[in-house]
This record gives sequence, C-alpha cells and structure tokens, in this order.
Amino acid sequence: MIRRQDRREFIRTAAVGAGTLFTAASFPGILAAPSPVKANDIVSLGKTGIKASRLAQGTGFNGGARSSAHTRLGPQAFDTLIKHSLDQGINFMDAADLYGSHTFLRNSLKSIPREKYVLLSKIWPRREPWNAASGGANEEVDRFRKELATDVVDICLIHCMMDSQWPQTYARIRDELSGLKQKRMVRAVGVSCHDFGALKVAAADPWVDVILARINHKGGAAYSMDGTAAEVSDVLRTARKNGKAILGMKIFGAGKLVEPQEKDASLKYVLGNGLVDAMTIGMLSTGQVDDTVERISRALQS
Repeated sequence: MIRRQDRREFIRTAAVGAGTLFTAASFPGILAAPSPVKANDIVSLGKTGIKASRLAQGTGFNGGARSSAHTRLGPQAFDTLIKHSLDQGINFMDAADLYGSHTFLRNSLKSIPREKYVLLSKIWPRREPWNAASGGANEEVDRFRKELATDVVDICLIHCMMDSQWPQTYARIRDELSGLKQKRMVRAVGVSCHDFGALKVAAADPWVDVILARINHKGGAAYSMDGTAAEVSDVLRTARKNGKAILGMKIFGAGKLVEPQEKDASLKYVLGNGLVDAMTIGMLSTGQVDDTVERISRALQS
C-alpha cells in the first residue's frame, strides 16, 4: 500500500515518465489544497435555506428611537460604508425599526440586484414615545418592505426579548409572522434575545428559525451577555443541534472589548467553539470593516 506522502511522489514521477502534465484539478482529493475560510464566505443559516456572508454589517450601534451611530453618520458616509462592505464580500445587512436604518439601506442598495444581498430586520414590539406598535406584524412588515424597497424581508425577528414568557406575550406577532412567511413576504422568523430565560426558550421553540444572541468570551452583564460565557455557549450548542440559525452579536462586548488582543480572543472563542452560523458587528468605518474582516479570517484559519 502506498503511504499518503509517497503517493504524491508516485503521481509526480508517473506523470513525468509518461510525458503528461497533471494539475491539481486532475486529482482534486489529493493535490488540491482547500481554500482558506474567510469572514466573507457565504454560509448556510441553519435550516432556513438562506445563504449569507459569515459577517453581517450591523447598522444599529448605540441605536434607539429610530436612530443609531450609523444613521448619525449621515447619508453619504453611511453609503460609503455599505458600499465598502459590499466590496469586501459582506452581503448580509442587519437592520431594525429601532435603528431607523431602513431608508438609509434602501438608498445604498438601490443599484444592487436584490439577489445579491440578504436583509434582516426586527420588529420593536412595545409601545414607545417613538413607536405605536400594532400588536402584530402585518403592519410593521408592510412598512418595512416599503422602507427597504423590497418585496421580501429575508429574516424578520421580534426585537429584544427580555423574559421567558415572550412566546405568550407576543403570540399575535408570532402568528402574523408565520402568515407572512407562508405568503413569502419573509423567509425566516425568530427573535433577538437580551435575557437568559428568553434565550433558553428560543433554543427549544419550534417556531424559531433564527436567534440573534449575545456572545463573547468574557460573559456577564458587564460585557452585554445574558449569562456567563459557558452558560450561553451551552444554550447556543443546543439551539444549533435543534436546527436554529444562530447569529452572534455583541462579539466585542458592545464596544467594551476594544484592544486588539481582546477582539481576537473573543473571535477565537466564538468561532473556535462553533457557536454561531454568522455574526453581526456594527462597523462604523471602512477601516473597521477591513480590520474586522482580517481578524475574523485569521481566527477562522487558526
């Protein structure tokens, strides 16, 4: 039997002796080196059938009342940021009613074919001074589609679940989102979680396709997590086994993990343990986009 290292030499010698030029394509299982994994790889999101870049461009850093650090950049800077992310292979856009970023994204994406990007948005379910919630999802998603100039919102989440009773509290939103999914106005539904009980329920609930979960290597409330890193990680593993698409957020602790070694440690923890399908990071400049892409790619390859 020819050992693996000898087999390469055998093939090379045989090729020379026969006067034949063999390339890597001639022996794909033997000679072809795998392509390195990268931040902008297109990945499958759970069982949703949606494929998107591993890294999503967030648009809601310090967001609230239909404003965020991203929208406060102004239309021109926002547009430059989104176009740069697209140029870097990031086709996954993370928006929300809370952030006020729908129309900004619409303007930045108007020249891009719809099939070239993936849209995620979120319904804020509570009445606020800035928001007269309908109690359901039909009115909200209809408005989202107009604001984003799209027929379909790829992923629509109920935003910021704060306790384990959210399936009962927001039963009407769930039912209407299910109807919109049947009508193909949304492709996948789920929740973003800001509470450990809410996260555990989402991990097991058959209705949930997608969970947006806070995860980093530090854990705890000080780093915008719903529990310790170990506790949250265990729930995310369960959710993934249950077929949920897991999108990570607060990877850099909501802006608290700013040192290069801290960012790298968090990325290695989240990616090295296979806790997420993709992650959203609220990059605010082209430099931050380039730095994040490089760090994620390096963490994946290590």
